[in-house]
Amino acid sequence: MTAQAQAKKARTLVGRVVSDARAKTVTVLVERRTKHELYGKIVARSRKYHAHDENGEYKQGDVVEISETRPISKTKAWIVTRLVEKAQTV
Repeated sequence: MTAQAQAKKARTLVGRVVSDARAKTVTVLVERRTKHELYGKIVARSRKYHAHDENGEYKQGDVVEISETRPISKTKAWIVTRLVEKAQTV
């Protein structure tokens, strides 16, 4: 299987960078909206992922796309693939 074929099969998620304090790592908060199994109400679910950021170019507040990859460390198995939206400065 070629590298391109593997890259196409990888899961991708879009989320907001909530921490960039660690070297080469960003914490990405991914929010999704699902229907409650019993009551049917739409509820917000969220999860944080640690993603690899080789050059340290993504900052807190940026919206980024992450994709699944081989395990890089104990908690990192995602890599930042692209910047969707730059953080707004106030």
